[in-house]
Amino acid sequence: MTQPQGALLVGSVNYDDAEKTMRTAAEVMGARLKRIPDGEVGKRFHWIMFQPDVLGQTEGLERIGAEPVWLRDLDARPLRIADGVDAATLTFPPLGYASAAIESYEVFRKLRDEGAIAEGVRFQVSLPTLVAVVGSFFFGDDRAAIEPVYTAAMMRDLDEILTAIPHSDLAIQWDVASEMGILDKAVIRGNPVQAWWAGDPFDGLVLRLAGLIDSVPSDVEVGVHLCYGDIAESHFIEPTDTGTLVRFANAVVAATDRDLSWLHLPVPIERDDEAYYAPLAELAPMNELYLGLVHREDGVEGAQRRIAVASTVVPTFGVATECGIGRAPEGTTEGIFDTHAAVASNW
Repeated sequence: MTQPQGALLVGSVNYDDAEKTMRTAAEVMGARLKRIPDGEVGKRFHWIMFQPDVLGQTEGLERIGAEPVWLRDLDARPLRIADGVDAATLTFPPLGYASAAIESYEVFRKLRDEGAIAEGVRFQVSLPTLVAVVGSFFFGDDRAAIEPVYTAAMMRDLDEILTAIPHSDLAIQWDVASEMGILDKAVIRGNPVQAWWAGDPFDGLVLRLAGLIDSVPSDVEVGVHLCYGDIAESHFIEPTDTGTLVRFANAVVAATDRDLSWLHLPVPIERDDEAYYAPLAELAPMNELYLGLVHREDGVEGAQRRIAVASTVVPTFGVATECGIGRAPEGTTEGIFDTHAAVASNW
């Protein structure tokens, strides 16, 4: 049986605090991890769903709908540009990613100082693409108008992270889910995701992601997590195979000016057939490739079954879950960590 090299924690973890996330990950997976995230705890528990509350503070934006749409304590109502307001005059508040990263990095550093996290392991910060936030929470012409404003706000948060955290300790991951929904024509709750960007959006999506990758300095690691969403532990569309993932990843790598440190691709739980993995033969060479073939429902046995098939196409890769595990059922997190450890070798 092929034993993949190393493991990747995609981002969110179903623990309540960053210290428990990082300490437990280091204890269970140890030298299999090159990077450790903080688990996207607190208001980031459901990926980007806290962003409407942040952006809703902006003078010149209005919430759509009279009643809040509650997701625990988050109001997920979308937004619109108020009548007569020029989007170029909008000033967004800090998005919350920098403050969370800086706070969690102090926990990371404390754990490393006490020996719980090994020297050389990096602190991983996961950030959403503008396509996800702008596409999810704005509509029609507002999307194009808001895009440069939100991009500038994200770059401010990124710059704050780059200033506060030593580059030798830092890894940035761009989470790319909505783009895959657009390219594979997903429909979420009756809404066609492709309608978020008109025409054939492939080249535009490639250039947007390439620009985000190139915004990370060369002495900071940068990775990409390609994803088909996580709505109640289900994809918003099941990929036919890895063909779209490979085509998109290859185009992004070709469009960037810097190296991509790692690439993560999802693997649905039922896909232990050669057809799903076959397009990976055309994937451009990657510094590190992680396949999201670890699933809590079938643990080590299922992961090994998928590993056996994947390794006939790509002999070298690491393991991960297909998405973050922040919404996994309570009490399942350590079992998922154990599966990573059981099927992957150390770096």
